[in-house]
Amino acid sequence: MNPNQPPPPPNWPDKLLNWLVAPHLREEVLGDIHERFALRMQRLGERRARQTYWREVLAYLRPQFIKRRPSEYAKPLFTDMIRNYIKTAWRNLTKNQFYSLINMTGLTVGLAVGLLILLWVQSELSFDRFHRQADSIYRLENWAGTGSSRQIWTVTVAPIADYAKKQVPEVNDAVRISYNGSYTLFRYKDKLFKEDNTFFTDPSLFPVFDFQLIQGNPAAPFPDNSSVVLTETTAKRYFGDENPLGKTLSVDDKTSFKVSGVVRDFPKNSSIRADILLPISLMFKDRYTNRDDDKTLANDFSQFNYNTYLLLQPGASISSVAEKLRAIHLSHKPDDTDLSYLLQPLPDMHLYRADGTNGGIETVRMFGIIALLILTIACINYVNLSTARAMLRSKEVSMRKIVGAARSQLFMQFLVETALLFSLATLLALGLIYLLLPVYNQISGKELVLNLLDSQLWQVMGLTILGTLAASSIYPALLLSSFEPLKALRGKISARLSDVAFRKVLVVTQFAVSVILIAGTFIIGKQLQYIRSKELGYDKTHVFAFFMRDMGKHYEAVKADLLNQPGVAGVTRASANIVQLGEQTGDTQWDGKEQGETMFVYPVAIDKDFVPFFRMKLQQGANFTGAVADSTRFILNEAAVKAARIQNPVGKRFKLWDRDGTIVGVVKDFHFASMRQKIEPAVFYYAPDRLNAIYVKTTGNEAEPVLAATERSWKQYNANYPFEYFFLDKLFDNLYRVEQRTGTLFNLFASIAILISCLGLFGLATFTAQVRTREIGVRKILGASIAEIIQLLAKDFIRLVIIAIVIAVPIAWYTMHQWLQNFAYKIDIEWWVFGLAGLLAVGIALLTVSFQSIKAALMNPVKSLRTE
Repeated sequence: MNPNQPPPPPNWPDKLLNWLVAPHLREEVLGDIHERFALRMQRLGERRARQTYWREVLAYLRPQFIKRRPSEYAKPLFTDMIRNYIKTAWRNLTKNQFYSLINMTGLTVGLAVGLLILLWVQSELSFDRFHRQADSIYRLENWAGTGSSRQIWTVTVAPIADYAKKQVPEVNDAVRISYNGSYTLFRYKDKLFKEDNTFFTDPSLFPVFDFQLIQGNPAAPFPDNSSVVLTETTAKRYFGDENPLGKTLSVDDKTSFKVSGVVRDFPKNSSIRADILLPISLMFKDRYTNRDDDKTLANDFSQFNYNTYLLLQPGASISSVAEKLRAIHLSHKPDDTDLSYLLQPLPDMHLYRADGTNGGIETVRMFGIIALLILTIACINYVNLSTARAMLRSKEVSMRKIVGAARSQLFMQFLVETALLFSLATLLALGLIYLLLPVYNQISGKELVLNLLDSQLWQVMGLTILGTLAASSIYPALLLSSFEPLKALRGKISARLSDVAFRKVLVVTQFAVSVILIAGTFIIGKQLQYIRSKELGYDKTHVFAFFMRDMGKHYEAVKADLLNQPGVAGVTRASANIVQLGEQTGDTQWDGKEQGETMFVYPVAIDKDFVPFFRMKLQQGANFTGAVADSTRFILNEAAVKAARIQNPVGKRFKLWDRDGTIVGVVKDFHFASMRQKIEPAVFYYAPDRLNAIYVKTTGNEAEPVLAATERSWKQYNANYPFEYFFLDKLFDNLYRVEQRTGTLFNLFASIAILISCLGLFGLATFTAQVRTREIGVRKILGASIAEIIQLLAKDFIRLVIIAIVIAVPIAWYTMHQWLQNFAYKIDIEWWVFGLAGLLAVGIALLTVSFQSIKAALMNPVKSLRTE
């Protein structure tokens, strides 16, 4: 028993003794008797107080035992206890509105932002995991090339899927998917749509994957080559509420397809997404009918155009399957000794590369850590304010203990206070998430939905809220319930050194996180600026492009018409998009090539105007002239010359596919892909029949009239097709959309972390000024200036922020250094970035603390001395 509480008489029955010392009885039933005992202790002395205490207890207990048994008290008393806890908690929150508001704001913002980030993380991690057979599905990929040209191809040849099913026992089924670039304009009656998200696929798509065919036969989704499967949304676009099955779509005004099935819209967390699916047998028919060579579907091991997925037997050896597939490939194409197969698990496809190295998982981990850090900062605010204000509640706690409250009761009381605050903060956070979700989706590029019936949503929310509640409630409750009553009542209790040190550690942690995020924001912004301003090796300013279709047959007339338009500075054409070249081949030969060596190049057909149009710099040799002889000439970039080890390349022999010729020029390296990768070998060749992309350079001020004139020319040759174009500047920016989103989110998260940290600092500064009011008054009477008072209150906090900066700088440098490794071309991390981040953190902290410091310094010292 506590020596400050009156012990029960030793001859009482055990049941009565147990009932008497029950915590809920001491606080709820005998509270008034205990309170009178404490007052009598001071007035009458301990012996008389104890005698009176027991007389009152027995007088109360006698009629209670006559009415009912002790066990009957348990349920109502427990209910009353919880009700009393909630009332007391609510009373304490409303009594201290300023601190409650700070805590509520910090927790609400922290929970809302933390949950938004974690929902994004959960969405990323859930990709492709909804398929029942996901653990047995693998994407087939290739290691290709030798030396510096060695790389992973995510596409394969068509026949390998059929051979895998027939000759590899571990393979249960296979699915091929290939982009449809042949059929684009779909029409139903007066509805006309240009479809870009259409694919050819095997019928096995539906039994292997869990894409639900809600109309049609899953066993035979494509009855013939004139069949088409639409998604629900696409079917609705064409047919409204009509039944789409059996309806006919006219395509490119030259063929038609009959709707044979409707598939439920592909999930947003699926790597495979399409609007329209066509039978892959139609693609093979178009590709291998009436060819001049001997290529067939069974022996074409040269065209890598297919995403191939294999369904393996459980427990199958991945390496064994890969070796068997390589043996099959080499048996049909012995020259491909530089090629090997590898299999990537379907659930890893979205966030990892096929060789197991990190892909998007780095961003997911980074955002997950940021979410936890923001939640931690919010928890730190609550812990700091709760423990700092513990001195003000010490007498309350001690009186509760003296009148019989056990430590477990006090612990529960403070736990209920935190839970009540968290409940309110959670409701506000959910409302804030609902309001912010559209903006957050726009920034992050996601399509997250706040569906309160989604079990996964509640898993993320439940774990986040419970974890945050536990982190922020246990320590303050333990501290507040641990005071020694007599010392507290005599005014001898003070914040222990360890508690003060603990709060300082928490403040340092808060601002260290803030400094890391600020520095990260600066470095990401500098890298993005570097990408935008770096010399690309070509001029893309005010250039728009489009693919010509039937217009290509009349290119010279179109070019002459455009050059006559005011505002047009130049026109050229090519076979590819210069911002992001797609086609790649290793079918190259040159003098000095070693046995078994492969050099992959990006081949681009251009006309004679292409190099001067983009202001590319010829390092050696000459440009194409437009003569017929140019068909046997090549222009290589510097990377290709270096990879092939060709000395004095002009005039040397070079072969691309079956095109044998000579090198006539070397163009300075130019960026034709993301700066995450180094500039790779590229080859320009002259082939007028392959030039289907046209580029138009405007003066900038007259872009709109030029576009209008171009559209008129388009309609003249492609009357039934919509005019679609793209500016190269915008297309270039799209290459770095992920980095731009990362930068924007980093700015947002850094601002929120600073806001929450400043809220806590503001609360601590306010409390410090409050408890030191008398000291400030004495110092002012003795002659202290306002500046000295401000320095007195602010210096401790600023010292903590400086310590946080020292800790944060190496962490921030390492984190950003790792992030920059994803880029082949990147900035150097300079010291001033961290200096600026530190100064910003100090300035924000000083501004936050100074507000309360000035307020305290300006207070009338006489009033300060009267303050209790």
